[in-house]
Amino acid sequence: MRVFSLYVHIPFCLERKCNYCDFYSVPVKLDDLRLEVFVDALLSEGRKLFGIYRPDSVPTVYIGGVTPSVLGPKGIKRLLKGLNAQISHYTSSCPVEVTVEANPETAGEAFLSAIREEGATRLSLGIQTFHSSSLEAIGRLGATAPDLYSRLALAAAYFPDTLSLDLMSGLPLQNENTLHDDIASLISFKPAHVSFYSLSLERDTELALPPEDEAERLWICGRDALENAGYSQYEVSNFCLPGKESHHNIRYWLMQSWLALGPGASGTVIETERAFRYTFPQNLTDWTRPITEELNTLTLMKETFLMGFRYIKGPEESLFKSRFHRSINELIPNTLEKYRNKGHLQPDKCALNKEGLLFLDRFLIDAFKELEP
Repeated sequence: MRVFSLYVHIPFCLERKCNYCDFYSVPVKLDDLRLEVFVDALLSEGRKLFGIYRPDSVPTVYIGGVTPSVLGPKGIKRLLKGLNAQISHYTSSCPVEVTVEANPETAGEAFLSAIREEGATRLSLGIQTFHSSSLEAIGRLGATAPDLYSRLALAAAYFPDTLSLDLMSGLPLQNENTLHDDIASLISFKPAHVSFYSLSLERDTELALPPEDEAERLWICGRDALENAGYSQYEVSNFCLPGKESHHNIRYWLMQSWLALGPGASGTVIETERAFRYTFPQNLTDWTRPITEELNTLTLMKETFLMGFRYIKGPEESLFKSRFHRSINELIPNTLEKYRNKGHLQPDKCALNKEGLLFLDRFLIDAFKELEP
């Protein structure tokens, strides 16, 4: 079976780029003619991609990136309709999960109606914070109360069981009280899933962020508040109500093959003991010529650890052994023993527990050293 998930990167943001964003993005206005041309290009490349890999199954689709909702109702509907046609040409079943990312300010009722009509099963909204002072400090254009609350109520009505909301900690002007306010506001809309990230910056900035130890304390405070509200942590930055995990992201964490479209997007095709990755250039005018690289066995093992140990269940051990012909226990026994003795591993599993996830980076450094020949 040739099974591939599909990720589609929409590189546009509304009017200006946020200060903290490290994605390739192009600021546009909603009536920018490049949006329609871009959808045409995505569908054209999609036909080529499916023709090359000829999938038997596409279990999940994720329309993400910067702000897919700037495509507007017409653009997103045309994109989803076209992708659905391409997938159904090769497969006999529809994807079980189709996620569309959006920002509240561009996700009005017409947009929500369009994506649901074209098969979206899940909506992911970028909130970051409900406090306008922190939003302004990070240069985030966004809906503010009461418009934000009305947009969220609308989103919850269209996707009552599959709404995912993004929240950030470690923001400028944020403290424990404002973070608790954010979480209380967020869970009042009963999202099925919450992505809770700690703000990190990839380049020099003048943002007045909390000290590192305070940022870590805030994140743990937020984690505990989410868990007390019934949201279980199932990955480093992801929480959900029972049975509401993101199936698309789980496929990444288990290193299962995915295709990708769009400027800056990378697809990974995994075979036994090695993989091929292709990456489209970060260039809106000439992005359709991807660069391909081979991932050797050691690199693929490292990536499997890098992704798998983020997941609360850890790497899929049977898949790992069938792929590499050795078990995780055989490859990194010393690292596993060290972290088991610290109380950071789950009993009888190659997986970090909730507290162990706080030390993921250190665990991976030790694991990679042990993997090296």
